[in-house]
Amino acid sequence: MSAPDYKDAIKPPSPFYLGENSKRTKDKHQHHHSNASVSNYSPPSTAGTAASSIVNPFSPPASVISFSIDPVTNASMPVVAPGQQEGQEPIPRHGVNSLPRSTSYYGSRPNTGDGPSRVTSGIRLRETFAAPPARPMTAVSTSVSLAPSKTTRMRSTMLEDPSTLDKPWVTTKDPYARIAYFLTYSVAFLGIAASALRCYFGYKSVPLINGNLCMVLDEDFTSDTDTTFGPNGNWVREVQLGGFGNGEFEMTTSSTNNSYTSNGYLYITPTLTSNMIGADAVLNGYTYNLTDCTYNSTNPMTYPGSSNTTGFDATAYYQACGAVSNSTTGTIINPIQSARITTRNKASIRYGRVEVRAKVPRGDWLWPAIWMLPVNNTYGPWPMSGEIDIMESRGNGRSYPDQGIDYVRGSLNWGPLSFLNAVSKTFGWWTQRRTDYGEGFHTYALEWTESFLRIYVDTRLHYMLELSFNEPFFTRGNFPAVVQNGTEPIVLQNPWINGTNATPFDQPFYLILNLAVGGTNGWFPDNAGNKPWLDNSKTAMLDFAKAQDSWYPTWGSDGESGSFIVDSVKMWEIC
Repeated sequence: MSAPDYKDAIKPPSPFYLGENSKRTKDKHQHHHSNASVSNYSPPSTAGTAASSIVNPFSPPASVISFSIDPVTNASMPVVAPGQQEGQEPIPRHGVNSLPRSTSYYGSRPNTGDGPSRVTSGIRLRETFAAPPARPMTAVSTSVSLAPSKTTRMRSTMLEDPSTLDKPWVTTKDPYARIAYFLTYSVAFLGIAASALRCYFGYKSVPLINGNLCMVLDEDFTSDTDTTFGPNGNWVREVQLGGFGNGEFEMTTSSTNNSYTSNGYLYITPTLTSNMIGADAVLNGYTYNLTDCTYNSTNPMTYPGSSNTTGFDATAYYQACGAVSNSTTGTIINPIQSARITTRNKASIRYGRVEVRAKVPRGDWLWPAIWMLPVNNTYGPWPMSGEIDIMESRGNGRSYPDQGIDYVRGSLNWGPLSFLNAVSKTFGWWTQRRTDYGEGFHTYALEWTESFLRIYVDTRLHYMLELSFNEPFFTRGNFPAVVQNGTEPIVLQNPWINGTNATPFDQPFYLILNLAVGGTNGWFPDNAGNKPWLDNSKTAMLDFAKAQDSWYPTWGSDGESGSFIVDSVKMWEIC
């Protein structure tokens, strides 16, 4: 066959279709249906049909009519896979699953007739541009199987054969390893045992009150004010303005403005004296007398300045019960009115327990206190007969440098002379780290026996002072043999020589609740927290009054914040 004839015999094929063309007429292509591979290269519909313009990008080159027909001789070329006999079904490649053949990638099309339709044309168009099914690609296989294939991990050439590694610890035991093992666990066990013993002996060493306790006072302040402070009540108001030996700036009154009960609480509230007599009268030209002064009946022998300890001292009385304001000398009327209430002649204990649930006031230079004094000054005037401070606090804020409202303090006052107090040897405190004692109520407690004394807040773990009476107080004080009182030397005598180790705290004491303001005894140190007065100044009270605009706003305007509020008081005595 010549070259031109050969070229004529090899005609370019029609476009290749992915599915069987149902639009072709049966009589024109009926002989193709007997061969399963005919649909792969059957010619398209005649021009003018919807499918005639579709070109399949996966069609074979134009020079190839069929992969199974020799392009030169037009003879059929049987394709037999290696290892396959003629006439057998084709064997799929390794790793390729044989899937049932369908006429369409999207499934079989329904027989919609001979003529083309818009739906079938759209389906063919989608089949033309559809991506082939995804096949997982790995380093060892290109199988289309969807099942995960196991890969062989490549072995590192840097690792040695485990069978050749030397492991001497497997065959030969290190003798020190066993020693280290037992030593580690032995030390851990000893540490745990020592901790347990320490906890046990610490628990056993906490002194407790042994014996029966008899209730002496149980006050919940549910009665009205007149009943609480009346003849049959448990409390007595002390009325004075002399400063109670501390140079305090308040006067204590019997007014219901300063001490009253309400809703089951006792309130001790400070007020301004200027609200009663005017600001000018406080500073100059006014004489103020406490007609109900209780100095004679409460504490006639312990007031500073008293020279007569057996009879009436007129100087001390007038100093405690009256004041005159004079701008020339700098003396003023006490600028604050407050209250001090006691159980004197009502309730007292000698060894026992005291619990007071209270909330301390908030405000600069406020000084709340829960404390006890002896019923009788058995060993002499203060502090020879002792003083027990269950709680003292300062109303200044947390930023105050000398223990503000976030601290409470307990202490014992005692000494062989009126000017020699050894309180620095028996005091302590507790503090709140994230809040303060003005935020809510707390229980301040005293446990007191002939062998120990403990002062704490809320729980014994929060003790402010725990003191064992294991030596005489005169020995505990380590006082000098001779002290100087001005120009006169004084040989110290032991006022408790005939007592016990608990002396002077071996006699009945009564309870006091009060709210003081300021003072010149050092409770508020000089130059701390913008203190507006100096303790040694003759005009200390005047300087405090002039600074009213700085401290009075800190007391609050609701009457609650600056008040010392007491919920309950309980006293027991060992019986």
